[in-house]
Amino acid sequence: MLLLIPGPVSTRPEVRAAMAQDYAPWDNEFRPILAELRARVRDLAGGTAETHAGLPLQGCGHFVTEAAIRTFLPPGAKLLVPATGAYSDRMIRLAREAGRVPVPLAMDPHAPVNAEAVAAALAADPMIGHVGLVYSETGTGVIHDPAPVGAVVRATGRRMILDAISAFGALPLDVSAQPELDAVMFTSNKCIEGLPGLAFAVARIDRLEASMGHAGSWSFDLADIYSMSKRTGPGSFRFTPAAQAVVALRVALDIYDAEGGRPARLARYLANADALYAGMQSIGLHPCLPREVQGPIVMNIHAPDDAAWNLQRFVDGLKSRGYLISNFYNTPMPSFRVGCIGAVTPEDMRGFTIAADTVLTEMGVRNREASRRAA
Repeated sequence: MLLLIPGPVSTRPEVRAAMAQDYAPWDNEFRPILAELRARVRDLAGGTAETHAGLPLQGCGHFVTEAAIRTFLPPGAKLLVPATGAYSDRMIRLAREAGRVPVPLAMDPHAPVNAEAVAAALAADPMIGHVGLVYSETGTGVIHDPAPVGAVVRATGRRMILDAISAFGALPLDVSAQPELDAVMFTSNKCIEGLPGLAFAVARIDRLEASMGHAGSWSFDLADIYSMSKRTGPGSFRFTPAAQAVVALRVALDIYDAEGGRPARLARYLANADALYAGMQSIGLHPCLPREVQGPIVMNIHAPDDAAWNLQRFVDGLKSRGYLISNFYNTPMPSFRVGCIGAVTPEDMRGFTIAADTVLTEMGVRNREASRRAA
């Protein structure tokens, strides 16, 4: 079964096989594995041992995003969030429920973030100390380059946190070139093609040391994770982790390096997206975004405007043919999402196109033009 979703993704057999052995996270055999991974993800982000720390946290991407908000923003602080889609909405909610003050900035959800609009919002409110940006908005498929946004944040003396959860490992990133970044957050189970259960932040050490006591949460406190690593070493977790997922991540990173690292990973995902975009058009379906805006992580395709269309029936038909996609709508007008990441190839996308065409025909969907009905 190919998971054509933006996470968790399809993985290689070698990655799954790494889960077959039991590990104790406090054992001296396990500690060097975690310490190695922390250094590898830090280096992959462009950090150095002197300036940045790789910080592991059990759980999903939302967990580490909340931890970054709590750690680097004191209670009551303002966070400017460009409203790019479903995942920026989640950052807004996380900030609000953590006792911080989110300031949504309206954006065209089908276009990259306008850095000038961010600069204007910061100039209009000097009390805003941080910007929270989603790099790859998997609700829409649009990529929001952190470099130009970071430049205006840096120019105004503000700080930034970056949700790179579905971008890290494929899209360009160099935290050393963006000193305004307090932290970049990601997980093991998206572009790195590891297994779910483990999140990371790569964060500035000076900012961690300046943020002790902000979190108001023992579980979601990156500064406390860093403090413990100083006391007990980088191979230690505060609480029981998904130890087998940690070991699988090491195998996934070995495969990543052997494949050619970030450029090769991005090239494969771009080829996947090209094959999928062309394939959907070839069977009369319409991707939601213009090709020049469509990112390589996830693609939304308009649901057909036909009474025979039913998303769950479509998903079930695809699943019976070995392809699993999301079974819910994530856009105002109904569209189905197809992930372009994971251990999949352009040939897999061509196979998916054939399967989609067959299932639509079996469902009796004749009109494949974009639906005009709101989801």
